[in-house]
Amino acid sequence: MNGDFRTHFVREAAGLRHHPALVLNADYRPLSYYPLSLWPWQEAIKAAWLDRVDIVAEYEEVVRSPSTTIRIPSVVVLKDYVKPQKRVAFTRFNLFLRDEFCCQYCGAKGDLTFDHVVPRARGGITSWENVVAACARCNLQKGSKSLRQSGLSLRKAPRRPASEELRNTGRKFPPNHLHDTWLDFLYWDAELEA
Repeated sequence: MNGDFRTHFVREAAGLRHHPALVLNADYRPLSYYPLSLWPWQEAIKAAWLDRVDIVAEYEEVVRSPSTTIRIPSVVVLKDYVKPQKRVAFTRFNLFLRDEFCCQYCGAKGDLTFDHVVPRARGGITSWENVVAACARCNLQKGSKSLRQSGLSLRKAPRRPASEELRNTGRKFPPNHLHDTWLDFLYWDAELEA
Protein backbone atom coordinates (compact mmCIF):
# COMPACT_ATOMS: atom_id res chain seq x y z
CA MET A 1 0.00 0.00 0.00
CA ASN A 2 1.60 3.29 -1.01
CA GLY A 3 1.60 6.44 1.14
CA ASP A 4 -0.40 8.54 -1.36
CA PHE A 5 -3.40 6.19 -1.10
CA ARG A 6 -3.32 6.33 2.72
CA THR A 7 -3.07 10.14 2.74
CA HIS A 8 -5.93 10.48 0.23
CA PHE A 9 -8.12 8.11 2.25
CA VAL A 10 -7.54 10.01 5.51
CA ARG A 11 -8.25 13.38 3.87
CA GLU A 12 -11.43 12.06 2.24
CA ALA A 13 -12.75 10.56 5.50
CA ALA A 14 -12.26 13.90 7.28
CA GLY A 15 -14.06 15.68 4.46
CA LEU A 16 -17.14 13.50 4.91
CA ARG A 17 -18.02 15.24 8.17
CA HIS A 18 -19.08 18.18 6.03
CA HIS A 19 -22.14 16.33 4.72
CA PRO A 20 -24.90 16.90 7.28
CA ALA A 21 -28.37 15.47 6.78
CA LEU A 22 -31.47 17.63 7.11
CA VAL A 23 -33.82 15.90 9.57
CA LEU A 24 -37.53 16.13 8.83
CA ASN A 25 -40.37 15.12 11.10
CA ALA A 26 -42.81 12.49 9.80
CA ASP A 27 -44.90 15.36 8.33
CA TYR A 28 -41.90 16.36 6.16
CA ARG A 29 -41.26 19.59 8.08
CA PRO A 30 -37.87 20.25 9.73
CA LEU A 31 -37.79 19.46 13.45
CA SER A 32 -36.49 23.00 13.91
CA TYR A 33 -35.62 25.87 11.61
CA TYR A 34 -33.26 27.79 13.85
CA PRO A 35 -31.06 26.09 14.57
CA LEU A 36 -31.80 23.96 11.56
CA SER A 37 -32.30 20.30 12.49
CA LEU A 38 -29.19 18.61 11.10
CA TRP A 39 -27.43 15.34 11.89
CA PRO A 40 -23.85 14.40 11.07
CA TRP A 41 -23.73 11.95 8.16
CA GLN A 42 -22.78 9.10 10.53
CA GLU A 43 -25.98 9.57 12.57
CA ALA A 44 -28.12 9.66 9.43
CA ILE A 45 -26.63 6.40 8.16
CA LYS A 46 -27.01 4.76 11.58
CA ALA A 47 -30.69 5.85 11.82
CA ALA A 48 -31.35 4.53 8.30
CA TRP A 49 -29.62 1.23 9.12
CA LEU A 50 -31.79 0.91 12.28
CA ASP A 51 -34.90 1.66 10.15
CA ARG A 52 -35.79 4.81 12.14
CA VAL A 53 -35.75 7.12 9.10
CA ASP A 54 -36.41 7.05 5.40
CA ILE A 55 -33.78 8.56 3.12
CA VAL A 56 -35.36 11.14 0.81
CA ALA A 57 -32.27 12.62 -0.86
CA GLU A 58 -28.59 11.76 -1.03
CA TYR A 59 -25.22 13.36 -1.72
CA GLU A 60 -23.06 12.11 -4.58
CA GLU A 61 -20.39 10.96 -2.09
CA VAL A 62 -20.38 7.44 -0.69
CA VAL A 63 -18.97 5.63 2.32
CA ARG A 64 -17.73 2.06 2.12
CA SER A 65 -17.42 -0.87 4.42
CA PRO A 66 -15.79 -4.13 3.37
CA SER A 67 -19.14 -5.41 2.07
CA THR A 68 -21.31 -2.32 1.40
CA THR A 69 -21.25 1.00 -0.41
CA ILE A 70 -23.75 3.60 0.83
CA ARG A 71 -24.51 7.04 -0.59
CA ILE A 72 -24.50 9.66 2.15
CA PRO A 73 -28.04 10.86 3.01
CA SER A 74 -28.69 14.59 2.62
CA VAL A 75 -32.36 14.53 3.74
CA VAL A 76 -33.94 12.00 6.12
CA VAL A 77 -37.52 11.72 7.40
CA LEU A 78 -38.36 10.28 10.81
CA LYS A 79 -40.70 7.31 10.64
CA ASP A 80 -42.36 8.29 13.92
CA TYR A 81 -43.85 11.77 14.36
CA VAL A 82 -42.25 13.88 17.10
CA LYS A 83 -44.81 16.23 18.62
CA PRO A 84 -43.39 19.79 18.77
CA GLN A 85 -43.24 21.44 22.16
CA LYS A 86 -46.07 23.89 22.81
CA ARG A 87 -44.27 25.82 25.53
CA VAL A 88 -41.36 28.01 24.48
CA ALA A 89 -38.51 27.96 26.99
CA PHE A 90 -37.47 31.39 28.27
CA THR A 91 -33.80 31.36 27.22
CA ARG A 92 -31.43 34.05 26.01
CA PHE A 93 -31.32 32.43 22.57
CA ASN A 94 -35.13 32.28 22.25
CA LEU A 95 -35.42 35.89 23.46
CA PHE A 96 -32.95 37.05 20.79
CA LEU A 97 -34.77 34.95 18.19
CA ARG A 98 -38.13 36.50 19.19
CA ASP A 99 -36.56 39.96 18.78
CA GLU A 100 -34.95 38.89 15.48
CA PHE A 101 -31.44 39.46 16.78
CA CYS A 102 -31.78 43.25 16.88
CA CYS A 103 -31.93 45.89 19.60
CA GLN A 104 -35.53 46.66 20.48
CA TYR A 105 -34.65 50.32 21.08
CA CYS A 106 -32.53 51.33 18.08
CA GLY A 107 -32.68 48.32 15.73
CA ALA A 108 -28.93 47.66 15.79
CA LYS A 109 -27.76 44.11 15.11
CA GLY A 110 -24.68 42.44 16.48
CA ASP A 111 -23.38 42.43 20.04
CA LEU A 112 -26.59 42.12 22.04
CA THR A 113 -27.44 41.79 25.68
CA PHE A 114 -30.85 41.87 27.30
CA ASP A 115 -32.60 44.65 29.16
CA HIS A 116 -35.44 44.75 31.69
CA VAL A 117 -38.02 47.25 30.40
CA VAL A 118 -39.16 47.89 33.97
CA PRO A 119 -35.78 47.73 35.74
CA ARG A 120 -35.30 45.10 38.43
CA ALA A 121 -34.33 47.92 40.79
CA ARG A 122 -37.91 49.20 40.35
CA GLY A 123 -39.58 45.83 40.83
CA GLY A 124 -39.37 44.56 37.25
CA ILE A 125 -39.26 40.80 36.84
CA THR A 126 -37.36 38.61 34.43
CA SER A 127 -40.09 37.44 32.06
CA TRP A 128 -41.05 37.38 28.39
CA GLU A 129 -43.20 40.46 28.94
CA ASN A 130 -40.44 42.54 30.58
CA VAL A 131 -37.15 41.57 28.89
CA VAL A 132 -35.96 42.64 25.43
CA ALA A 133 -32.81 42.34 23.35
CA ALA A 134 -30.71 45.52 23.55
CA CYS A 135 -27.37 46.71 22.23
CA ALA A 136 -24.77 47.76 24.80
CA ARG A 137 -25.17 51.47 23.96
CA CYS A 138 -28.95 51.49 24.53
CA ASN A 139 -28.66 49.29 27.59
CA LEU A 140 -26.19 51.72 29.15
CA GLN A 141 -28.33 54.72 28.19
CA LYS A 142 -31.38 53.16 29.81
CA GLY A 143 -29.67 51.79 32.90
CA SER A 144 -32.18 51.53 35.74
CA LYS A 145 -34.38 54.34 34.39
CA SER A 146 -37.88 54.06 33.00
CA LEU A 147 -38.40 54.30 29.25
CA ARG A 148 -39.62 57.89 29.60
CA GLN A 149 -36.67 58.94 31.77
CA SER A 150 -34.18 57.36 29.37
CA GLY A 151 -35.73 58.90 26.25
CA LEU A 152 -35.91 55.46 24.60
CA SER A 153 -38.93 53.74 23.12
CA LEU A 154 -39.60 50.13 22.20
CA ARG A 155 -39.93 49.03 18.58
CA LYS A 156 -42.57 46.52 19.70
CA ALA A 157 -44.02 45.47 23.04
CA PRO A 158 -42.37 42.36 24.49
CA ARG A 159 -44.58 39.29 24.85
CA ARG A 160 -44.39 35.51 25.16
CA PRO A 161 -44.08 34.02 21.63
CA ALA A 162 -46.06 30.96 20.57
CA SER A 163 -43.90 28.02 19.52
CA GLU A 164 -45.15 28.20 15.89
CA GLU A 165 -44.38 31.94 15.81
CA LEU A 166 -40.82 31.37 17.03
CA ARG A 167 -40.37 28.54 14.51
CA ASN A 168 -41.51 30.85 11.69
CA THR A 169 -39.16 33.60 12.89
CA GLY A 170 -36.32 31.08 12.77
CA ARG A 171 -37.01 30.50 9.08
CA LYS A 172 -35.80 34.05 8.39
CA PHE A 173 -32.29 33.05 9.49
CA PRO A 174 -31.08 30.21 7.27
CA PRO A 175 -27.71 28.65 8.09
CA ASN A 176 -24.61 29.61 6.13
CA HIS A 177 -24.83 26.46 4.05
CA LEU A 178 -28.01 25.15 2.43
CA HIS A 179 -27.63 22.08 0.27
CA ASP A 180 -29.74 22.11 -2.91
CA THR A 181 -31.63 18.98 -1.81
CA TRP A 182 -32.85 20.78 1.35
CA LEU A 183 -34.55 23.76 -0.29
CA ASP A 184 -37.87 22.14 -1.19
CA PHE A 185 -38.27 20.82 2.35
CA LEU A 186 -37.42 24.10 4.06
CA TYR A 187 -39.92 26.22 2.18
CA TRP A 188 -42.65 23.84 0.95
CA ASP A 189 -45.16 25.21 3.48
CA ALA A 190 -44.28 28.88 2.94
CA GLU A 191 -47.14 31.06 1.76
CA LEU A 192 -47.04 31.63 -1.98
CA GLU A 193 -47.31 35.10 -3.48
CA ALA A 194 -50.44 35.73 -5.56
